[in-house]
Amino acid sequence: MLSSSNCASPAETSGPAGRDQADGSSPPDHVPVSVIACGALAGHVREIAMRNGWPVEVHPLPAALHNRPDRIGPAAEALARQLLAAGRRVALGYADCGSYGALDQLCARLGLHRLRGLHCYDVIGGADRVRALFEREPGTYLLTDYLVRSFDRTVLAGLGLDAHPELWPDYFGHYRRLVWLASERSTELADRAQAIALSFGLPLQVIEVGTGGLEAELARLLASGRPAPAPG
Repeated sequence: MLSSSNCASPAETSGPAGRDQADGSSPPDHVPVSVIACGALAGHVREIAMRNGWPVEVHPLPAALHNRPDRIGPAAEALARQLLAAGRRVALGYADCGSYGALDQLCARLGLHRLRGLHCYDVIGGADRVRALFEREPGTYLLTDYLVRSFDRTVLAGLGLDAHPELWPDYFGHYRRLVWLASERSTELADRAQAIALSFGLPLQVIEVGTGGLEAELARLLASGRPAPAPG
């Protein structure tokens, strides 16, 4: 997760999407933007777009790809090329997300752009806030609403801990606290988050971040003719 956002800016395209069609032209402006979104963000992206009346079609990739981030780039590229060939405008609803620059390289090849940040936590919680959390306690395990909802499936089963619980210390033994970046806090999610913290045997801190950060980033992603500066 070392890359900043080096994707083509909207100013380098003719709209909020790529230009890599067969004839080299860009799709017309009335075509909705196909946002290839991280599965952990897709629900929020869809809700924000609907609330604002933005012409967006969300194409989620499995959130489980975060367990194998080397596969994010190839999966995103395959879908992006398919959508571009169909005359769609395309943007990536991903931060770098552990691709180590692969998504930036994809953006450069296809004339796309992505969400700024090293990972989804930056988009949801704000890069400065997340950086401060890790500076204060490097052993911080971050939760999002999606992770709280899907922890058993995406984390325990995804890492094989349901079948091999003896591996828990290898994966999580170095953590010292859990921080939930709560976008839409509810009693159900709060109970789930507390249960996860108990399974770690660690304290839980809840930070209510809302969806404003993601909404601002999504607006920037979709904006026409505005460069997306790299994060500080």
